[in-house]
This record gives sequence, C-alpha cells and structure tokens, in this order.
Amino acid sequence: MERDASERRVVVGVDGSSSSYEALRWAVRYAGLVGGTVEAVAVWELPGLYGWSAPAVDMDVDEEETRQRMRKELTDVLGPDAADSVRSHVVHGNPADVLLRAAEGAEVLVVGSRGRGGFAAALLGSVSQHVSQHASCPVVIVRAQKR
Repeated sequence: MERDASERRVVVGVDGSSSSYEALRWAVRYAGLVGGTVEAVAVWELPGLYGWSAPAVDMDVDEEETRQRMRKELTDVLGPDAADSVRSHVVHGNPADVLLRAAEGAEVLVVGSRGRGGFAAALLGSVSQHVSQHASCPVVIVRAQKR
C-alpha cells in the first residue's frame, strides 16, 4: 500500500460483521468532514495453514474470493458512488497485525466492536481490543446498531 504522507487517511477494518459495516459508514462520514480518504482493509487468513495439518487450498482463489466479497459489501453498505471512493485492500495475515501496519501514519483507525467470531456477550472483540492498545494513531471502535 503506497502512502502519501500529506494525505489524511482513515483506515477501517471490514470483516463482514454488522459492527464493521457501521465502522465503514462512520469512516466515510469522518473522512468527508476532514477531507480525508478511506482505506478499507479486509484480512483473510487460513486457520491451520502453517501447521502440519494445513488444508489443500489455492490461496489465489481465496484472496480473489475475499476481494470480490469485499467489493460487493462496500457497494451494499455504502451504495455504488460512495463505494467507488473507498480504496480497498485485501491482505493475508493476522487481522490485528495487518490493521496496525495499515494504520501507520493514518489520521485514525476505525474498527467494529465485535467481529464475526467470539462470544456475543464480550464487550470488545479480540482484534478491536488489540488494536486499541497498540495502534500508533487514534482508534475509534464502533458498535453495531441494535435493530
């Protein structure tokens, strides 16, 4: 990801959860207020990939599938015009580590309070908790709206 140091970047983690969609909406509104650009980051990883029981998978296919799913989600959540203004990145790795690297030099890192996994009763997801403690920029944690 090439970066312009003068640019006001708003980095947002997107994982398909309702709180990440709220985080995406928040990031777009905030970027509009400060004249920034939004970089949406989706992280994909394959559990067990590095162990002896690694599944037989085609990593290029998994990355392309994640890329297509992200483009559709951006359009569904924001509408086609706003989705086109968002820079999207699909990165393989540990979600917290990837988001921390992506947020280096950013105006703010925005994440949802709960991801797709974990315990529903927990206050914060493991990724949002980790990035809130280790990010080099301010972190905004957005909760999903109750419907």
